[in-house]
Amino acid sequence: MLVLSRTVGEAIAIGDDITLHILELNGTQVKLGVEAPAGVHVHRAEVHQKILERQAAQLHAPSNP
Repeated sequence: MLVLSRTVGEAIAIGDDITLHILELNGTQVKLGVEAPAGVHVHRAEVHQKILERQAAQLHAPSNP
């Protein structure tokens, strides 16, 4: 894991087409802005995990003829 320190107004580049912007700091909360191509899905980790679980359940569900 890479750990970076940033302040409000600064950004982090991921590859050539994804940028994370530090928008606001409020106590222990950080507000991030994500710039990514339209085809890139961006979710909070817990939402992403639920999506993966639903997809796995659909793959293993018996199909109706």
